[in-house]
Amino acid sequence: MLKDYLRESFSYFGIYKELKTLTKVTTPERVDYGEDKDQYFLFYEPKELKSEKVIIWIHGGGWNAGDPEYFDYVGQCFAKHGYRAASIGYRLSPGNKYPAQIEDVCTCFNRVLQYMMDKGIDTDHLVVAGPSAGAHLSSILCYSKEDQERYGVDLSGVIGYIGSGGPYSFRKDQGNTLKILLNMLFEKGYDRKQAEPVSLMSKSDIPALLIQSEHDGLLEFACAEDFKKKADSLGIRCEIYKVVDKENTHSWYTAGMFMRTRQQNQGLDKFFSFIEDL
Repeated sequence: MLKDYLRESFSYFGIYKELKTLTKVTTPERVDYGEDKDQYFLFYEPKELKSEKVIIWIHGGGWNAGDPEYFDYVGQCFAKHGYRAASIGYRLSPGNKYPAQIEDVCTCFNRVLQYMMDKGIDTDHLVVAGPSAGAHLSSILCYSKEDQERYGVDLSGVIGYIGSGGPYSFRKDQGNTLKILLNMLFEKGYDRKQAEPVSLMSKSDIPALLIQSEHDGLLEFACAEDFKKKADSLGIRCEIYKVVDKENTHSWYTAGMFMRTRQQNQGLDKFFSFIEDL
């Protein structure tokens, strides 16, 4: 774990360097849904539409960093492959404690649906996806009926879920990085079971793909195994894909892979193959 943690730390420079070399294929439309600077989404319309499926993407960043504009290259990747996509932003910690994040994700999801309906876009073929902290939030969106009812979310149009490097269970054997981030996310004394995906999961017809690395550096692979075990008990179709690419540390396989092509990165190919097969 220590070796992979160091590999993860050293990977940041390479990712930031490659960000500067990427080209845009479309200009997304920004839509604000709240007063906070992070309460907005970007909607990507590809120049050549190749599928009616729409990807709803919820970014990562440890709940305390990142926004849709920073992860613009992910939306560009979706557009390049012919998919419409919405990249959702949300209020960040530590200034905003949970459940502000899931409240924003649910509110923004509803706003995205209304945006698409206003434009005459089909909302019956949605794929929800997210990496890291975004996998945590997106999995709650898709599988917590309690939160769906609380925030009035209609997931009838969601046909699939993809999570990459998600902290689906708050295991005691997690490394210090996740412990620090969770302490920033929650008020002292907050019942964390109310924010743990495996504790919130309800029966669902939405099939799941979990992309997880055994060399993550920040998260235990067992997080995905915990999710699958709970999914199996609820009758949810769930597959774990073990990352086989050499770029297998947390940041690379949760976000960096979208800088690659399907030929260069097997994780990215699996991501799109799962969507194509839905």
